[in-house]
Amino acid sequence: MNSDYIFDLLHEAVEEGEKNGAKFVEARFDDYQINTIDLTNDIIKESSSKRRRGTGVMAYYNGTPGYSFTPEVNSEGVKAAANRAAKLAITADPRNRMKMEFIERPAIKDKAVPIIKKHPKDYEFQDKLELLKRGTIAIKENVDATTIQGQYGEFYGEKYFVNSEGSEIYWVPIVVDMRVRADIVENGKRATAMDGMGQSQGLEFFDQERNSPEVVGANAGKWCKEQLDVVSAPTGKQKVLAGSTLGGVIVHESFGHLSEADFVVTGMSPIADRLGEKLGNDLVTIIDEGVTPYGGWFFPYDDQGTKAGRTVIVENGILKGYLHDRGTAQKMNTEPTANSRALSFMFPSICRMKNTYFEKGDLTEEEAIEMVGDGIYAISWRGGTASFDGNFLFNCSRGYLIEKGEVTKPIKTASLSGNVLELLKHVEGTTKNMILRGNFFGGCGKGEQFPLPVGMGGPEVVMDQVLVGGAQ
Repeated sequence: MNSDYIFDLLHEAVEEGEKNGAKFVEARFDDYQINTIDLTNDIIKESSSKRRRGTGVMAYYNGTPGYSFTPEVNSEGVKAAANRAAKLAITADPRNRMKMEFIERPAIKDKAVPIIKKHPKDYEFQDKLELLKRGTIAIKENVDATTIQGQYGEFYGEKYFVNSEGSEIYWVPIVVDMRVRADIVENGKRATAMDGMGQSQGLEFFDQERNSPEVVGANAGKWCKEQLDVVSAPTGKQKVLAGSTLGGVIVHESFGHLSEADFVVTGMSPIADRLGEKLGNDLVTIIDEGVTPYGGWFFPYDDQGTKAGRTVIVENGILKGYLHDRGTAQKMNTEPTANSRALSFMFPSICRMKNTYFEKGDLTEEEAIEMVGDGIYAISWRGGTASFDGNFLFNCSRGYLIEKGEVTKPIKTASLSGNVLELLKHVEGTTKNMILRGNFFGGCGKGEQFPLPVGMGGPEVVMDQVLVGGAQ
């Protein structure tokens, strides 16, 4: 769409909100294209193409917010949304017990566009279907599967932001993702395995050898075949090498949410009022970042127009900060960390993570395996829970025994559980290699906003005293 026209509409929304009594107004416009393909047993089971666009307006009155939105891309629609938002804020103000006033900041005028070599909008449906076909052919070359599924997803578009300070921000979100899965039923045994991931890149991502359809298809086939001959994981507390996928899930689900500042200021989080405390050993550093050198999603700004940097939550085991929007930052007399995010224009922004991960260490994968000695190598996960007291339970869907410092046999599905605040004291090392995923499939849920895109992954992490459960 025409950028000048959209910015003019957003300025109209801000002016309308102020005219109707709001003290401060933010207006944002999202225009997203979301496309998917599902290829199962060589049949296109589903394909979809959706466009999601509209304007959201947040008005503030004495620290009380009011939010409204419209899918209409015209002056009348955005003005009506701004009017509703202002009235909601003013009406709610007398009953609001948690007012999040924030000081004004200098205006930002910026455009942030990632380097995309093969933008998916420039390629046809058949080009993307061919990626899936190449992946499923690779599965067939490695295993006689009963079901072979390939999924492709892409998300791209534009985001615009204007506020009462005069900020004008434009940035371009994008991700491409491909997964392939193999299922086997053989001699009464069932097995399943998958591979693939996404990144904030164009289709050039699949030109990289590790992410090529041939490699991910071969992996899915090989790993599926392994699952037909597995052993039970040893149970009880033991050392675990968590792969980048599982380690990323643990740090996101069981610790990252505890650091979101809306939970901190209300006292819900067990790490509230603990800045400066030693939560883990010296090897633990946890980061939340908008644009990383390791991949993940591209988040240069949040939905309040705050520029995203590198937020150190835990450094060498010490709690250094929380994840803030502008309101919680003002409440705690600190700086916002660009963590005010919304699922779409239909939702108000709230404190959410971006790309959250354990910082990398100096171990090679071989050294990490040797450090475990006897334990398990937990690579992939399928399902789990995390609670606000820090307790977690995640199921390892692909893992291996580590015996005498060497990876040996594949294991059956096992559960990993513990308390993250105890776990941080028992991290014994992290690897040099980092993998951050910017996935299309899945996402983060909070406040009925699911699935919000987040980056997941990190290094591989050696952990002790993890409770492993599994059938003997």
